[in-house]
Amino acid sequence: MLKDTYPLYVGGQARTPNRDLAVTDKFTGKTVAHVPLADAKLIDEAIGLAVQAVEPMRKLAAFERREILSHCVRRFEERKEELVYVLCVEGGKPKRDAVNEVGRLIETFRTAAEESVRLYGEVLPVDMSDATRGSRAQWKRFPIGPCSFISPFNFPLNLVAHKVAPAIAVGCPFILKPASFTPVSALILGEILAEANLPKGAFSILPCRRDGAALFTTDERLKLLSFTGSPSVGWDLKKQAGKKKVVLELGGNAACVVDEDWDVSDAVARVLVGGFAQSGQSCISVQRVLVHEKIYDAFSEALVHAVGGLQFGDPKLDTTVVGPLIGEEEAKRLESWIGAAVKAGAKVRVGGKRTGALLEPTVVEGVPADQALCAEEAFGPVVLLSRFSSFEDALNQVNATRFGLQAGVFTRDIHKVYRAWEMLEVGGVIVGDVPSWRADAMPYGGVKDSGLGREGVRFAMQDMSEIRMLVIRGV
Repeated sequence: MLKDTYPLYVGGQARTPNRDLAVTDKFTGKTVAHVPLADAKLIDEAIGLAVQAVEPMRKLAAFERREILSHCVRRFEERKEELVYVLCVEGGKPKRDAVNEVGRLIETFRTAAEESVRLYGEVLPVDMSDATRGSRAQWKRFPIGPCSFISPFNFPLNLVAHKVAPAIAVGCPFILKPASFTPVSALILGEILAEANLPKGAFSILPCRRDGAALFTTDERLKLLSFTGSPSVGWDLKKQAGKKKVVLELGGNAACVVDEDWDVSDAVARVLVGGFAQSGQSCISVQRVLVHEKIYDAFSEALVHAVGGLQFGDPKLDTTVVGPLIGEEEAKRLESWIGAAVKAGAKVRVGGKRTGALLEPTVVEGVPADQALCAEEAFGPVVLLSRFSSFEDALNQVNATRFGLQAGVFTRDIHKVYRAWEMLEVGGVIVGDVPSWRADAMPYGGVKDSGLGREGVRFAMQDMSEIRMLVIRGV
């Protein structure tokens, strides 16, 4: 069970100034908890405390940062069942996916603990001319300063971890705005951080309305903004961010190419996971599947049969694969996109029906490229099928979108593998698997409308630090 009220955190201290945000069970729609909402005054105070914490955070020794992160790992493991339950309730996340997310949360913090003692620098030879004879130079990384984090609802623990854990590993104080749909997960993380030996002011976790969160973006005391969410919001925030560094992890329209030489049953099994895990609410969820014409019929029949057997409904059940979308409005949106595609000539092979926030696992074929279902990010349990005859044409179709996060390519031809790597306009090409594949240590991010910069612990640490040179003139 969830507690009736969870406090927010200002400078590491728990506070309950109000109970204005009701948290609902996304399956039943019932209110299950309340959390406070921060106003501009509270956010301003939190930023001020983060500024005061810059020097104490910078002075933490590497082993102290590692111990803070290791403490979090131990406490996440001890509270694993609680965290899984919270994800199921406030996020509507199927239990098997919730278990996986908590595991990834632990792994992300464990990786950060290891990387916290690896902030390397370099001795740089500079005696390249007579003018610099005898001079010595070296550089190292220093924390960038107070950071601002805005996280989404679909991975309310692990995507928060990808911001918070690197910040601690580097020694940056931060303020975090969790998604209003799923604030409890982040606030429990706050409880655990409050137990650790962090300096006063090192962190604040502040649920707030989007229209009240301007300071997260505009305040010049903050030196980095890391945002994960929709492209329209993300690019607008970048315009408002001023001089601070900005990292954006935005939407996707992930495609898979299944070539004629790949085993049909294996590709179907992977697309089933990639398209319907997390109820399709992932920016690298499989949305478009391009299948070679020689195996298209066998692939489509097998996929439709498998999708028809997926259980959907109550996310707390071990057997549920697809749970509710985050809200009924999102389910209605996707239902309307499917309807529009059908009117334009597409065919629903399985699924397509909606009950409240639940949308049946759905496969649609022949969706015109200009339809929203194909051109935009579906963000739900829908997979689109189309066929191709030329591998080069398939790659061109993958690129025919404003998004560019990741793509999957099923082929055994090494020449095609390298051609895909060279040609696809994405942040990552996954060979022999779906674009939903992600290891939390890898550099993850996209191009075009899918974002700016890369996450993954070591790469986020680079963004949250800056190089400072030391030069000693030769005498």
